[in-house]
Amino acid sequence: MRVGQLGKLLDAAKKSGAKAAIMAGQIAPNHLFNLRPDVRALVLLAKLKERNAETLFGAVACELAAVGVTLLPATTFLESHLAGTGLLAGPRLKPREVADLEFGFRIAKESSRLDIGQTVVVKNGTVLAVEAFEGTNEAIRRGGALGKGGATMVKVSKPGQDMRFDVPVVGTKTIETASEAKLRAIGVEAGTTILLDRPRVSALAASLSISIYGL
Repeated sequence: MRVGQLGKLLDAAKKSGAKAAIMAGQIAPNHLFNLRPDVRALVLLAKLKERNAETLFGAVACELAAVGVTLLPATTFLESHLAGTGLLAGPRLKPREVADLEFGFRIAKESSRLDIGQTVVVKNGTVLAVEAFEGTNEAIRRGGALGKGGATMVKVSKPGQDMRFDVPVVGTKTIETASEAKLRAIGVEAGTTILLDRPRVSALAASLSISIYGL
């Protein structure tokens, strides 16, 4: 079904007999401007003053609850893949790099609080890129190009993050993009960031000499 076919989604959920559901995967940001809403979705959209991941998916969660399906946290069954603190993969970091990650964490938390983006790229105490509508990978490429090697990125959850959707994720694609952009390290928020296929992510990061660090 296409993004926007809410009625079809709710019918399928109801007929399945399931009592719970989990959101998984990614919806590209540009899909928000490429919706083909059915009548049910049009009614839902008309009620929303702001349209972002939190308001849209939150409204869908309410619609699912109305047909008897509870939306569970996206981290359900993935607890072992949540990032911890400290060095998680890759080479040991220099104090300057750790300082950049800690600085980036503060900036990313503020950026996400303002609903701009959850990722920033930093080098030597300077913010090179802030994720916006283009998405994480494009922000990494932009920041990496400006940093000309050795930059770091940080990805966080929003303050008060609804763990049912839009949970921060780092996977092999993130590692590969960071390597192409010549980034040195990836900082992630401990306890809320999923390292998707953690053993594979850790092995890839080590092979590409990119450190993953939990903050």
